[in-house]
Amino acid sequence: MAIHNRDKFLNKLAANLGRPQRREGVSRPEYTVQPQHRVFKDYSTEDLIAVLQEHCKVIHTDFVRTSKEELTTRLREVLDKYEARSLIASNDKRNQEYGLDLAYQQFAEEIDVHIWDASIGKENQVIAERTDVGISFSDITLAESGTVTLMMNKDNGRSISLMPKCYIAIIPKETIVPRMTQAAQKIHANHQEGIEPPSSVCFVTGPSNSADIEMNLIVGVHGPVKVTYIVVD
Repeated sequence: MAIHNRDKFLNKLAANLGRPQRREGVSRPEYTVQPQHRVFKDYSTEDLIAVLQEHCKVIHTDFVRTSKEELTTRLREVLDKYEARSLIASNDKRNQEYGLDLAYQQFAEEIDVHIWDASIGKENQVIAERTDVGISFSDITLAESGTVTLMMNKDNGRSISLMPKCYIAIIPKETIVPRMTQAAQKIHANHQEGIEPPSSVCFVTGPSNSADIEMNLIVGVHGPVKVTYIVVD
């Protein structure tokens, strides 16, 4: 990805600071106070799952826990609860690992199933807009805020979690971390290791919520009205 006008911008910034650009000898500072690393520091994964489950009540999100073997059954139960007649899902390599490739074939006997298809471009967005349920995997899950982190790419468009009436996040147990601090560390580490970056990173916390100055909460203004998190052991 090309970066335009970087030197022009940085030169202007340096000039306003009264010095030239520093391109060498710059190191990341070590702050003496780092409370962000102490939140849930000694929590086990089970402890973090309990935090996540409790916070789902705050963000109006349904919480389901299951095993890989029972995932298809639990997922179908949520789809039935939402009275889903159509779904759109990411074309994720984990679909096969978690048995969702076969599940979607099974669901297609009664539900209109669309797997994100990079070859049809924006038509995926049109399909997502008229679909009942979107389904995708969480890449990093923040227990503290009940947030799923979605790494977007050509096979996993952000419309899946944004445009359908309902959204289901499949949360592998090992993706759960305490908070945003650890998510940022992981994203930074991936960058340092040269892993291809996502087209965007989306942080989704339950259904769409908006409140006016009178603090009247409205759900579903600019996104799904209902959300379910399915944590998979």
